Amino acid sequence: MAQPTLVVAPNRHIGMNSLITTLRDQHTRSVDVIAGATTMHADDGHLIIPRTTPLLTSTGVDLTAGSFRLSEVALGGVGAKLDIPVPYLRRLAAENVPALDYNVNSWLARDDRRFLVRCLRRTPDSGDGTARAFLSDRYLRIDNLDVLMAAIKGIEKAGVAVQIASCDLTDRRMYVRFVSPDVQVMAPQLLGNYRSPFDGRRGSDLPVISGGFLLKNSETGYGRYSLAPWLRIEVCRNGQTVERGAVGRTHIGARITDDDGIVDPSADTMAALLKLITSQTVDTIRTYLNVEFVARAVADLERAAGVTVRRPEATIKVVSQQLHYTKGQQDAILAHFIAGADLSAGGIMQAVTSVARSIDDADAAYRMETTASKALHLAAAAA
Repeated sequence: MAQPTLVVAPNRHIGMNSLITTLRDQHTRSVDVIAGATTMHADDGHLIIPRTTPLLTSTGVDLTAGSFRLSEVALGGVGAKLDIPVPYLRRLAAENVPALDYNVNSWLARDDRRFLVRCLRRTPDSGDGTARAFLSDRYLRIDNLDVLMAAIKGIEKAGVAVQIASCDLTDRRMYVRFVSPDVQVMAPQLLGNYRSPFDGRRGSDLPVISGGFLLKNSETGYGRYSLAPWLRIEVCRNGQTVERGAVGRTHIGARITDDDGIVDPSADTMAALLKLITSQTVDTIRTYLNVEFVARAVADLERAAGVTVRRPEATIKVVSQQLHYTKGQQDAILAHFIAGADLSAGGIMQAVTSVARSIDDADAAYRMETTASKALHLAAAAA
């Protein structure tokens, strides 16, 4: 067998046990705070929030102010909510923290709204940590661990064999990809000329595509919880999302009316949401984890995949411009296209998904997975 030519990013595709361990640790350290803008202030790049830190006194336990470093995500939320240009805030955070404090504090002092700040304490009882999101007081908290457990319950109810294909966790989103060994179709037309860029195996020797689904959620304001059909090419383990079948729930709920301070979600609201997630997981599996659906999806891809790409560099440039891939992603797609040895529009689609599997940034990888079929059709039109 040929030696590997390209590699998968080592920080990606963690196991389910590692994911659950991380989520449980975050759960023990997480704290959600509702606070009026004028009650908070920035100090040395940290957000100082009242009534967030337990303090043992002679009369019992009181709450005092906590200091939370503004993460990149939270800094983006501050910019969006206070209408301060985010690139400017990021530059200040890197080069002029006193000016960052001044800008944030000036606009907080002029604002009469309340905000939800999602934080992670350094330890479960500490008074410092990280502000990981700065959100609207209508943001509906659907946490990753709860979503995952509800989806697993739905899988058990559906009674279909699935395996974990990969898990990714970023500051913005959680991604869990499931695949079924019982839902596979042969795709020799699509994979006959393809070669895995990771180990050189040929698609003609294993022309199999498996059906699965992608579970996605954000705790920090980057999109809704969703379930979407997902296809995996077995010769290289690359995958792509079928977005037209996605279902989910947005993170918009009723305004939080609790007093300022630490808040917990309504138990009744959460029970209803988790029941919905379990039900939608069952429906997704029964609707999309079947051979007929996967065969139709593969046939849709095959209709454009056979178009020969005579000018790969120019075609990939057009695709990258249309789909807003970065220059680095464009160069990587060309390298994977050459390694894949399939000189067709289908080969460009395969290159997009293999780049998605190999890059460090799981959020960028998700976007590439969801645009791979668009890349196919753009490449066929431009070839």
